[in-house]
Amino acid sequence: MNGLTSEGSRPSTTAPGDIFATTQWTVVLAAGKRSTPQSDQALEELCRAYWFPLYAYVRRRGHTREDAEDLTQAFFAAFLRKNYLEKLSPERGRFRAFLLASLKHFLANEWDKAQRQKRGGNVTHLSLDWQTADTKFQVAATNEPSPDKAFDCEWAMALLAKVIERLEKECEADGHAKQFEQLKIFLTTGKDGLSHAEVAHRLGMDETAVRVAVYRLRKRYRQLLRDEIVRTLSDPAQVDEEIRALFGAFAG
Repeated sequence: MNGLTSEGSRPSTTAPGDIFATTQWTVVLAAGKRSTPQSDQALEELCRAYWFPLYAYVRRRGHTREDAEDLTQAFFAAFLRKNYLEKLSPERGRFRAFLLASLKHFLANEWDKAQRQKRGGNVTHLSLDWQTADTKFQVAATNEPSPDKAFDCEWAMALLAKVIERLEKECEADGHAKQFEQLKIFLTTGKDGLSHAEVAHRLGMDETAVRVAVYRLRKRYRQLLRDEIVRTLSDPAQVDEEIRALFGAFAG
């Protein structure tokens, strides 16, 4: 994919209300046994962003759509209610691996001990998009990867979607929404995509100006990608290793 090469990231430009944008998992880890409103919010936001890979994992384990919905929701209810962080070593704090290990533990040891909650019952639920979850799973299921491989692949896809969303919001805030809509194709497509000349014609811009805009967009995309990955690590030095691991999930 274009735009995924490593590059040094610039200082975060997040808004004051998003102070945990680059340190969420570190904040959660630091909370440990003493849960705080900030760490609880950070943890819930991470779970909300990356719940679908867990749903895909459960489906790959052979569960029906309905059971997978129940299992995923029950897991998050337990995950957010209990202190799952207690035994996690900060030195090994990779949220992706921790979340999957927690789910495996839940499926093996806890679900069969608990009475299944009816949907819509008196239990705290994350607001998850179940309406499109099964459709997304069916589209992703064509190559039949293993449950763990499916999890890593869906995690990478969710991460990229999050980065694209952040970049789109930045462009909209700068008054460049129309330009982003035309240029975003250069973030993920190869040489067979639209040419710079075609996009320049659509936007009424000079082709050279389009090439410069694409270069800047890709650069910011890489910066946001690194920033989003750092959010899920306790050690920012692991970011390059995590990028290689995640995009290795797309390999055959």
